[in-house]
Amino acid sequence: MDPEVLRTFVTVAETGQFHAAADELGISQQAVSKRIAALERHLGVMLLVRTSRGSRPSPDGQVFLPHAKKVLAVVEQAEQAVRPGSRPLRVDVLNRRISPAQAVYRFHRSHPEMELDVVTLSTENAAQAVLAGTVDASFRALPADQVPAGISAERLMDAPLELLVGPGHPLADVPHVRPAELAGHRIWIPGIMPGTEWAAFYRTLSEAFGLSIDALGPDFGPEALMDTLADSDSLATLVGRGDRYLWPQAHDLRRIPLRDPAPVYPHVLLFRSGDQHPVLTALRAYLRTAGPRTPRDVWAPEWVEAV
Repeated sequence: MDPEVLRTFVTVAETGQFHAAADELGISQQAVSKRIAALERHLGVMLLVRTSRGSRPSPDGQVFLPHAKKVLAVVEQAEQAVRPGSRPLRVDVLNRRISPAQAVYRFHRSHPEMELDVVTLSTENAAQAVLAGTVDASFRALPADQVPAGISAERLMDAPLELLVGPGHPLADVPHVRPAELAGHRIWIPGIMPGTEWAAFYRTLSEAFGLSIDALGPDFGPEALMDTLADSDSLATLVGRGDRYLWPQAHDLRRIPLRDPAPVYPHVLLFRSGDQHPVLTALRAYLRTAGPRTPRDVWAPEWVEAV
């Protein structure tokens, strides 16, 4: 049953006039008459009594009227549930410690009236999750040729990498270091999973600068990694400048910027093409202006979405 036909019946019943209902609905009086006639044929009853003074519900129409109103109310609720901005924007940030999560958190702090739902899909295919509607947007370093049809990709955050070492590491006291100078040093990044975009990123970075990056050994989480770095005079790891890691003061870990060039992890925002969710629009605008400052001389994989 067409909701517009029900709306027409309810409007005539409430206004008492076909022409008044036509004006309110923005259609012709003839269209109103056709809709009412079609509804009466469908139900097999007369819903309205026509008089020289107008129309009023028949006994059957009086019984039908409250049910028609309930149906229209349910339709309105269903439409409202999926209108842009009527539900929280669901964003995948991959990991709550890294730059995208921190940027979304700052966005939320500056726009508390905008509703967000932040998740971490980890190893799931983020582009397919966006396409399927599991999430509205996701931050990934996705190769341009792997962005599926129907998905838009916007490179909004370049996170400069920093070397993280313990106080006994040979590079612990340098103000900055060139990527090429890391050749011969073991860079340990536990948790790199084959087939992921971050595995592809670190493989490309290793090949570009002759680095030794591995994920050997069990991954006991960030806290265990910090403990290991603090006790080692040879191990190092890489973190993003905006990544939020904490460690005991006694660890005395050092974050050392990489320069000449500065490798950046390119966080690309994936979202459904044409998505008009107002929070997505506001988030994209915020990230364009409030993201971390990117050094001039940067390195990023050639396969990533261009700026």
